Amino acid sequence: MAKDLFSSLDLNLLRTFLVVYQEKNTRKTAERLFVSQPAISQALQKLRHHFDDELFVKVHGGLQPTSFCTELANTITPYFHGLESALNKSNQFKPSDIDHKIRLALSPVVLTCLSGSLYKRIKAQAPNAQLELLSWKPSTQEDIQKGTVDLGVSYVIPNSTKEVYAKKLIDVTGRIFVREGHPIKKSVIEPLDMAGFEIASMISPGWNDNFSYASQILDRYSIEHKVGFRSELIMAIIDVVLHTDMYMPHSNIFPVENYSGLRAVDVLIEGELYKTPIHAHFHVKNRNNPMITWLFSEIQEALTEQADKHNLSQI
Repeated sequence: MAKDLFSSLDLNLLRTFLVVYQEKNTRKTAERLFVSQPAISQALQKLRHHFDDELFVKVHGGLQPTSFCTELANTITPYFHGLESALNKSNQFKPSDIDHKIRLALSPVVLTCLSGSLYKRIKAQAPNAQLELLSWKPSTQEDIQKGTVDLGVSYVIPNSTKEVYAKKLIDVTGRIFVREGHPIKKSVIEPLDMAGFEIASMISPGWNDNFSYASQILDRYSIEHKVGFRSELIMAIIDVVLHTDMYMPHSNIFPVENYSGLRAVDVLIEGELYKTPIHAHFHVKNRNNPMITWLFSEIQEALTEQADKHNLSQI
């Protein structure tokens, strides 16, 4: 008779197993589970004995799963997600009950524009929550999969994984920002008006690491241009724009009123204001999670208010 591997197993060990599988490192697993590293090693020994398999082997830089380990992790993960959703759904959600850390990863394009208003919104409803606003990084999708980031906000990310779900928050209107006294005098321009001026481009890690989106648009219309400066730091870009004839591509969520000496200019592409969507990114298991639904709504409303404040032109 085959051994009953389920009824004789402590299910807490399976949770440890899944975190080790995600991290491939006992120290990082211990940090996530708030236990000691020897406790993780002891749990792994019990699991190895239970399944009669090595599960993980030591390699340079961490642990490598065996083929049995990978198959087991892929099989049980959906059941754990279902159990987590069922248990969380059983409690009526109230933001005021949140007494833990909320971690949001925002694209640099959004982080600079939304931090204060979003903090105020969330703390008003969840005063006991600790809010962490992180910058979106190439590893953010992996962090969402692991559960170390609750929700991310960025553009549509190329090569997004099946486990990370993208849901549109808002369409933002593209515009450029120049210094007061810039040779571009109009408040509404077309791409040809930008010919000859250099671009000061913001880098959003994981989205435009190796290109400028504005440059791609100008290439499409064979318009002379050059990317003169790139940075992940918005203040560095603003400082360059204030001291040169470069322009910064951004959108109608940028709070230009906070930066003396800058002026906003709308851009028409083939007669229309150029729009691009911003998405929320979260784990597929959290599509019906009440906290994620609440966070999505708050971020969407904050973005909408920010955009409405800065609509310059009605074309």
